[in-house]
Amino acid sequence: MENCVFCKIINRELPASIVYENEYVIAFLDISPINKGHTLVVPKEHHASISPVPAEFQQHILTVSSAIGRALIKSSEYDGFNLHLSNGGCAGQTVDHAHMHVIPRVGTDGFHWNWRALKYEDNEQSEIISNLQEKLKINES
Repeated sequence: MENCVFCKIINRELPASIVYENEYVIAFLDISPINKGHTLVVPKEHHASISPVPAEFQQHILTVSSAIGRALIKSSEYDGFNLHLSNGGCAGQTVDHAHMHVIPRVGTDGFHWNWRALKYEDNEQSEIISNLQEKLKINES
């Protein structure tokens, strides 16, 4: 995509601190990290969100992200990591190119997710499950 910052990094039109690359993904340090070592894993094909990314690419995104998380633990003071993927602007996605964040963590890093805890009304869970199962399609081949 012409104006996509991640496509420009993939095509070497913009600089990045590359951690890893194969034919499916490129991984580079986030320029505004939550913690030092925060890495983005990006499919080399342009897709605005994760939904249309082919399964083969999704597999590499998860495999590489997990491996980078484990390497961060081995190479630093971190003892855990978050894998974070936002799908769409309403979910916090700020670059319109699918990507996974690998965020190294330690209990004293001071970062907290802004989770809220809602409660389900009577039968609401059953209705949600029914709607999901009706529309859910998983290609496991």
